[in-house]
Amino acid sequence: MLLQLVLVGVYIVMYRGVADASISPMEKHEKEALYSAIQGFVGNEWNGSFLYPDPCGWTSIEGVSCDFSNGFWHVTDLTIGDLYDNSLRCSQAAEFTEHLFNLKHLKRLSFSNCFLSDQHKSIPISNWDSLANSLESLEFRSNSGLIGTIPTSFGYLKNLQSLVLLENGLKGEIPEALGNLTKLKRLVLAGNNFIGPIPTSLGRLTNLLILDTSRNFLSGALPVTIGDLSSLIKLDLSNNRLDGKLPREIGGLKSLTLLDLSHNNFSDGLPETFQEMDSLEELVLSDNPIGDYVTRIQWRNMKNLEMLDLSNTGLKGNIPNSMTEMKKLRFLSLSNNILSGIIPSKFEKISTINALYLDGNDFTGKLEFSQRFYTKLRSRFRASGNVKLCLSLELTSTSHVPEGVQQCEQESTVDSKDSDSNLKNKYLSQNSHHIIASLGHSGHVALRKGKAKINKRIEKALKLERE
Repeated sequence: MLLQLVLVGVYIVMYRGVADASISPMEKHEKEALYSAIQGFVGNEWNGSFLYPDPCGWTSIEGVSCDFSNGFWHVTDLTIGDLYDNSLRCSQAAEFTEHLFNLKHLKRLSFSNCFLSDQHKSIPISNWDSLANSLESLEFRSNSGLIGTIPTSFGYLKNLQSLVLLENGLKGEIPEALGNLTKLKRLVLAGNNFIGPIPTSLGRLTNLLILDTSRNFLSGALPVTIGDLSSLIKLDLSNNRLDGKLPREIGGLKSLTLLDLSHNNFSDGLPETFQEMDSLEELVLSDNPIGDYVTRIQWRNMKNLEMLDLSNTGLKGNIPNSMTEMKKLRFLSLSNNILSGIIPSKFEKISTINALYLDGNDFTGKLEFSQRFYTKLRSRFRASGNVKLCLSLELTSTSHVPEGVQQCEQESTVDSKDSDSNLKNKYLSQNSHHIIASLGHSGHVALRKGKAKINKRIEKALKLERE
């Protein structure tokens, strides 16, 4: 009986706790700050009067999430912008207000398609320290009218794990203060108008998993501190104006699975430490004046590589056998380089390969791939623009033969000679009994002379026909 009473008491306490949570209000000052912040973005016509008792209560709204603690509901997630499941859409006069920074429990703050091109706004340069203890994720996505620079006060957000500034109108240099965000796991600055160098301070972000500064106007050399980002799995610096020699420290990125440095001005060769990044699955270096011998790298060491794009990089030399030993390779482009020598037929033994682009080089000799290989790859095999490269006539079908590759001349000449010889033999076979009959029994010497004269006439006739 006593046990039953205890259990009933526990149940009542638990039920009361849940009931209290469901009806407990937000603190007044936090509710007012939230409503004022939302009105700044959405417009004054929004007043929240339809919410009971507040956005965290029974009538919640998309765009606001809350957590219950210490007897009150607190806003932890605020999403503003034109998203399919969001009710808080920005007005044409959307603006930041200081009330935003009074939401002391905010963990995630996001703005998408909010500030458009005809209404230029800047990210507030101050007050971000007010959110330093709580904010873990900050995102600005697709705000073409969001201009200005990255506030250095972002450096106060010591608990930030994700900073995404994607496809906005931001400009200026990337502040060194971002190096203070040592808990960051994702830093995306792609699709803006940033200039200047990549800060050396980013090397302190040792917990970083993703770094993407693509599609900007960044310049200068890649800092050696990039090699300190040992946890990095994705590095995308493509479509900038970065230059100089790639630092050998880049080989320290042992966890990296994607590296895209395409469309920059990197030069002076590839460091041998590239082959130490044996976790790489995608390596894209295209459109850089790297200008090095492709044999410098032991490609077989990059055993997990699935995509390799070295097109338009000024590479020279012969294709090394080690490049045909990447067993997981699906895509390989060596287009528009200065590569020479023969094309190894061993590429066909890579069962996973699905695209092979070799056009625009100085390859020589005969393509030795089977018809089955060409049929498998179809238009994903290219070898045009190699003037000394030729294709064998042994292929029985021309439906998937690569375009822009000429027929081997030597083979064509041999075939022509064989055709002449066959025609001669056929003529002799068909007319030998007439020849013998006309000669009677004059002997083998006369027969040999007769054959010689006939052969000369045949050769003369064939020569005239070819002319």
